[in-house]
Amino acid sequence: MSTAKHAYDQLPYPRLVVIGGGFAGLELIQRLENKPFKVLLLDKQNHHCFQPLLYQVATASLSADSIAHPFRRTVAPMANVAFRMCTVQRVDPVKKVVRTDRGEVPYDILVVATGSTTNFFGNARMEQQAMQLKTISQALDIRSDFLQDFEAALYAQGEADQRRRLNFVVVGAGPTGVEMAGALAEIRRTVLRREYRELESDRMQIWLVDGNGRVLSGFSEKSSAKALRYLQSMGVNVRFNARVADYDGERVTFADGTAMDTNTVLWAAGVKGQVLPGLEAGEVPRASRYDVDRYNRVKAFNDVYALGDVALMAEGKWERGHPQVAPPAIQQAELLAENLMRERQGKPLKPFTYTDKGSMATIGRYKAVVDVGRFHMGGLFAWLAWMFVHLMALVGYRNRLQVLFNWAWKYLSWKNTIRLIIRPYVRKTTSTEQMPPA
Repeated sequence: MSTAKHAYDQLPYPRLVVIGGGFAGLELIQRLENKPFKVLLLDKQNHHCFQPLLYQVATASLSADSIAHPFRRTVAPMANVAFRMCTVQRVDPVKKVVRTDRGEVPYDILVVATGSTTNFFGNARMEQQAMQLKTISQALDIRSDFLQDFEAALYAQGEADQRRRLNFVVVGAGPTGVEMAGALAEIRRTVLRREYRELESDRMQIWLVDGNGRVLSGFSEKSSAKALRYLQSMGVNVRFNARVADYDGERVTFADGTAMDTNTVLWAAGVKGQVLPGLEAGEVPRASRYDVDRYNRVKAFNDVYALGDVALMAEGKWERGHPQVAPPAIQQAELLAENLMRERQGKPLKPFTYTDKGSMATIGRYKAVVDVGRFHMGGLFAWLAWMFVHLMALVGYRNRLQVLFNWAWKYLSWKNTIRLIIRPYVRKTTSTEQMPPA
């Protein structure tokens, strides 16, 4: 170990620091393996999280470790790449250092790939009370929450109290919201009906609310309409043009004055880039992203780059930036790695052009939609395509095999496999409600 560390420390290459090990950061360090750069990856977690499958961890279909991959396992074979677990506090572009809770990290080239965080659009109360789905910890909180609600509903004093505990509101009808709502509907049909026989399963209601006029607004109208039909056939209540105004932990209120009682609000209504203190000169405040050129260089700096969700690049029809999803992040990282090498070799740089490979979302068993250019597909084949693409995109063969096994078991048994309350979720509420007695 000491020899490997010494070898890394003695590398005579430019110091390239990557902040964030999401899709963009991970792709970049893999592309720079054995290249003439001394690469250091910084992340507050010690693992890469495959976010597209977080909702399946939240709904007890997958274990947390099946969608996570340790950074150190990735960088171990890379002689010119190292990893440090720390929290970045600030960037000093004048001194060219990154300040962390573990000290200062100098750089020659900085790449910000911090990804995105949940956007509550200034609703502080919602930010405090609603649940969100961006990390594995949050997914485990959601899993514990709905299982605790099932258990608590058995002790509920009266029908109204029971219905409040079994009322789930998902805010935001994008892919995450649609997939969450569909997964909860399947849980009602299988787990609740079979394993909580004392409860009337019809009392569990899933609401999908959105401020727009259709689900999956980024998809084609054909796929959007098909997804809506799938959701309604599964018993999901869909409410359009509904803007959430407030939530106190027990009642959610809408802008039109209507309200509904619920213990659980899942917020999937938007994301924003995670910008860092010190780089305000390159920030677009309204978008919470960095203004980058076609080479992903932050326009206010010569030696700072931004990738993925945190990068705002005007290119072609993407005047307001590329979608904050994995494909643009990965493609930007691929080209940046190539351009960094071209720059060292004195070659002209290649401008970035996004290749849109399509969109897909799953709603439930045999129910999915896929858009690829003018081609739109739904049903069984779309569902199989969704599974194949996500399975192959996972990091590590172990994770792929584990996810494949869990999916096969769920398909054959109609059971969500990880229904364990390991770490009980404590609500952020002033309510006097108590957990049922042991």
